[in-house]
Amino acid sequence: MIRYSAPGKIILSGEHSVVYTKPAFVTAVDFKLTFSVRTCKPQEKPNKTKEVEFCENVVKKYLQKNNTPFQNEQYIFEIVSTIPQGRGMGSSAAFCVASVAALLHFYTAKEYDKQTINSLAYLCEKHFHGMPSGVDVSASCFGGLIFYRKEFEFLKTISALNFKIPKSFQDKMILIDTGKPVESTAEVVKHVGNRYNQYPKKIERVLAGIERTTKRMVVSVVKEDMKMFSDAIEENQKLLVELGIVSKETQKLIDRLRQYGVGKVTGAGGLKKNSGLILFLTDSQNKIADQFPELDILQFNQNYQGVHKIK
Repeated sequence: MIRYSAPGKIILSGEHSVVYTKPAFVTAVDFKLTFSVRTCKPQEKPNKTKEVEFCENVVKKYLQKNNTPFQNEQYIFEIVSTIPQGRGMGSSAAFCVASVAALLHFYTAKEYDKQTINSLAYLCEKHFHGMPSGVDVSASCFGGLIFYRKEFEFLKTISALNFKIPKSFQDKMILIDTGKPVESTAEVVKHVGNRYNQYPKKIERVLAGIERTTKRMVVSVVKEDMKMFSDAIEENQKLLVELGIVSKETQKLIDRLRQYGVGKVTGAGGLKKNSGLILFLTDSQNKIADQFPELDILQFNQNYQGVHKIK
């Protein structure tokens, strides 16, 4: 059995503004998807899905193009995931990364470099989601922190950063699940686009503000400046509210939690009821759990490994 694991991701700052050529600051997190594959036994039928079959074809085309000999055997696959779905945590990207890595190994009996896995996984993600930024796949593949900017489809900068979120920050970071948004990511992106067309000056100002906040957040992590990091989270949330992607219910929750720390929606957000995940910075995790037992609280742990083979 060949097993590969790939992590999910969280946008620290830059959601939505990234669509308008502004940067995004993203981290891989320790929620993982594991893709396992083994050769079919006699009389066993392969259990392919159309998604796995597409990734298989991407891998085979790559091997054929490079004249790499491979064993074209039938297989059984299995997926186990701890990445919450529909919360903007990159579960689809992690699937693409882990399946490509495992299938490359299955067909050729060797491990491939992360650059190759990343480029092939991006082709898969593009098929499933139209025009993804590529940042989800890169975060899942390389792990750690990613700084991303897309000027045009042909001009993207994806930088894997060589520093980590300080442990003192991570110890105070939690993720609060407000529930799966009613709207799809595409619908929320379209909503922001409509607002941009209606109020171009206002939304341009908000997007420029998010860009400043994103850069400030990067600096705060490098300098290990907790106050600057906290201020950036708070400012980011205000700007996301102005953008119109935070539901009233989610904002009420953040206001109720304000006595314990600062928080912001991470990911596409949601308009009607749920807005996905809140990234929350607090000294009072136990108090929040006691005072709000109904909340679904997830521990934040940065992932540094990216995709890897499980021994």
